[in-house]
Amino acid sequence: MTSSTRARTVSPRAGRRRDWLAPAGLIALSLVPIMAGVSRVTQLTQGVPVTEDNARFFDSPIPVLVHIVGSSVFLVLGALQFAPSLRRRRWHRFAGRVVAPAGLLSAGSALWMTLFYDIPSAVTGPGLPAMRIVFGLAMAAAIVVAFVSIRRGDVATHSAWMTRAYAIGLGAGTQVLTLVPWTLVFGAPDPIVYSVLMGAGWAINIVVAEIVIRRRAGAGPARDGAGRRGMAPPTMRA
Repeated sequence: MTSSTRARTVSPRAGRRRDWLAPAGLIALSLVPIMAGVSRVTQLTQGVPVTEDNARFFDSPIPVLVHIVGSSVFLVLGALQFAPSLRRRRWHRFAGRVVAPAGLLSAGSALWMTLFYDIPSAVTGPGLPAMRIVFGLAMAAAIVVAFVSIRRGDVATHSAWMTRAYAIGLGAGTQVLTLVPWTLVFGAPDPIVYSVLMGAGWAINIVVAEIVIRRRAGAGPARDGAGRRGMAPPTMRA
């Protein structure tokens, strides 16, 4: 077997592995907020002592449960939408019909909790509620724009806005990466620093999303496995 033949034999398998690197990384980052949600559900179902920090969840559990379920579905299925091998199958479209409503539930419940939960000052900071409202509205708006775009057949715009929505939804995962190092080095952040670190998590995701979107635009239309043109790069079709 010549070296060129060997390259043709190995490359497709290596390419498939690379296709799954991004989804795997996104799911790994999603595990942090998902596990936090599982812990919260466990507290609600097992009747742990009610404290100032968790009283709002016991007083009004529906919004947080909706948020946990909606966010978990959005993050996991949304990550799989970035796998090229799945984009070339009908699964991608069917999953998108779940991803978009789940994302709207996640964003809507987050807005409800921000506006109506009595959140202790110890777990928030100046400007943080405003940031949560802005990003919650932006996430919901991005999903709506993506849905309208795909209904019109505009795959590129749909892909870009769903990527932005996913970046915002994944903020809780990235915020762990901004909060934990600070806490390990400097101790628990004060309310101002806490707000800045939380905002940094969203900002990092948005910057990465815009880089990905621009790289896709530069790559031009992609070909699917059958050689047809017009299949989008990583996208979440609603």
